[in-house]
Amino acid sequence: MDWVTKKVAILNLAKKYRLAVMVLLAGIILLMLPVGEKEESVSEPVGTEVSVQESLEKILGKISGAGKVSVLLTQSAGEETVYQIDEEVSGSDSANSRRQTVLVSGNGREETGLIRQIKAPTYLGAVVVCQGADNASVRLAVVEAVKSATGLTSDRISVLKMK
Repeated sequence: MDWVTKKVAILNLAKKYRLAVMVLLAGIILLMLPVGEKEESVSEPVGTEVSVQESLEKILGKISGAGKVSVLLTQSAGEETVYQIDEEVSGSDSANSRRQTVLVSGNGREETGLIRQIKAPTYLGAVVVCQGADNASVRLAVVEAVKSATGLTSDRISVLKMK
C-alpha cells in the first residue's frame, strides 16, 4: 500500500468513528480541567440561647398589637453535644473495656469528634415584655407562641407591659 491509500483509509475511519472520537476528546478535556477544592462549611447548630431569644423577639413583634418586644429566657441546662463513642470490651467482665471517641478527619490534619446527637437546651422560664401586654388577647397570643417555641408551660411564662 502506498501512502495515498493509507491516507484514504484513515479518512474513511475518521468519518466512520468521528462521533466516538469527539466524545473521547471531550472527556479528556474535561478531565484536564482544574477542580477547585470544595471547602466544607461547618454550620454552627441553631438553637443557642441568644439566637432563640432574638428569633422570639422578631416573631413576637409581628403579633398584632404586641408592639416592641423584649424576651429573656432562663435555662437549667444549655445545649449539649453528645459524641459517638466506640466501646471495646475484652473478656467477659466489663472492667476490661476501652472507650474511645470516634474521630472524623477533615481538611488537612483536622480531626473532630463524630456528633451523635445535639440535645436542645432545657428552659426554666421566660419573661416577655411588650407594649401591648395590657390587652388580654395579645398576652394569650404571646404566651401560646412562647409555649410553642420553647416547650414551656404557661405558668412559667410571664408577659408584662413595657414602659
